[in-house]
Amino acid sequence: MKILVTGAKGFIGKNLIAELRNQNYTDIFEYCKETNHEQLDQYCREADFVFHLAGVNRPKDQSEFMDGNYGLTSTLLEALKKNQNTCPVMISSSIQAVLDNPYGISKKAGEDLLFEYSKETGAKVLVYRFPNVFGKWCKPNYNSAVATFCHNIARELPVTVNDPSVVVNLVYIDGVVEELIRALQGNENMVGDFCEVPVVHTITLGEIVDLLNSFKNSREERSIPDMSNSFTKKLYSTYLSYLPEDKFSYDLKMNVDHRGSFTEFIKTAERGQVSVNISKPGITKGNHWHHTKNEKFLVVSGEGVIRFRKIGSDEVIEYFVNGEKLEVVDIPTGYTHNIENLGDTDMVTIMWANEFFDPEKPDTYFLEV
Repeated sequence: MKILVTGAKGFIGKNLIAELRNQNYTDIFEYCKETNHEQLDQYCREADFVFHLAGVNRPKDQSEFMDGNYGLTSTLLEALKKNQNTCPVMISSSIQAVLDNPYGISKKAGEDLLFEYSKETGAKVLVYRFPNVFGKWCKPNYNSAVATFCHNIARELPVTVNDPSVVVNLVYIDGVVEELIRALQGNENMVGDFCEVPVVHTITLGEIVDLLNSFKNSREERSIPDMSNSFTKKLYSTYLSYLPEDKFSYDLKMNVDHRGSFTEFIKTAERGQVSVNISKPGITKGNHWHHTKNEKFLVVSGEGVIRFRKIGSDEVIEYFVNGEKLEVVDIPTGYTHNIENLGDTDMVTIMWANEFFDPEKPDTYFLEV
């Protein structure tokens, strides 16, 4: 299948082409500003489907709206008619097409042109009125507030929100791409005369900024956002894509002594805490028990033994562990326990606890195994 994508270097175009290739679509004609008219004519002769994503969002002069959003559509459709190609054509329009502003008027003109083209030629046309689209590879300081917020907050630059209570409707780029590929396969989500991305997120600008600031702070707090919320999950992925390339990593506080170290990695109120414990050779750590707090130990390097003794019993239970055979050992409540490094090298253990350590209520009682 030969697919023409206009606006191939734009935000939606780059994401769409990347996923088309992931799904083994190999004949993709990429049209952008540098493409000449002869190439466009060839593409329009051979294409089996057209994604018309090119357009003008932020021109230097408002007259460029009509040139970019109406004029280019006209050129595309004329080339298809010249080559007698009635393949399906999808166009990216905007919810602003119903508004009386230069951008909206130009988008509405492009829609009308496509509908007339369909009546004239019988070609299938798909008009998508997108709300605000967010996700990786969107240009900041252009036409996306989310992209600008992500870029600025990731760099500790100021963010300006005139009215935090303004409500916006957003669609995530992956959802857009999934819908466009469904359209390519003839399964578009048609609502009346137009097509829509099924999942739309409604949120205020103030809430978006608050979330993004919490993502930034999560590094210092060693926390993870609530991934059960689909919008938070998508926004967090978007935010990470705007990190400066020299800021991908961040330090953790290592609690170091002669026995080794203990470092908190991730803390979540809902799913507990993950830490990394390093024990020097011959060192035993632990010798305590809990009422309600419980843990999971996973030795990933080195070798050792985890010992248990039930409170009120003299019987000691031993689990030998090493990094060559990964196995998780649950630490049940009511058992005093310790972990000893039996090897000649550092032993590294990933530890999960079901709750944060609370110095006011540690639920940790010293008792030798």
